[in-house]
Amino acid sequence: MIRVKQAYEKPEAADGCRVLVDRLWPRRLARSSAHLDHWMKDVVPSNGLRKWFAHDPVKWSEFQKRYRAELAKSAEQLAALKRLARECGTLTLLYGARDEAHNQAVVLAAVLKGRSSA
Repeated sequence: MIRVKQAYEKPEAADGCRVLVDRLWPRRLARSSAHLDHWMKDVVPSNGLRKWFAHDPVKWSEFQKRYRAELAKSAEQLAALKRLARECGTLTLLYGARDEAHNQAVVLAAVLKGRSSA
């Protein structure tokens, strides 16, 4: 099972393996309270794409296309995440954005689940 959760939410046993999928460490989140298993910067949007998107919902559709194109070049890292999901039973992708619907973790989860859109 693959879940998406804001990094600021309280960790739960049901989270399984907790993986931060953000280029930058979430503001105001103490590393000691994050309870991360991994921080995978290799599967996050490029710096240019991240800055262009700037969490603007108007750009969401185009962001998904561009990010999926970047992910298509990250087969090894995607395979590692899928393997982690199998091994842990549950993989929780953590993100630091405020917008629960328009962030990279939503797109990444859809890609890992084999969905054509987030």
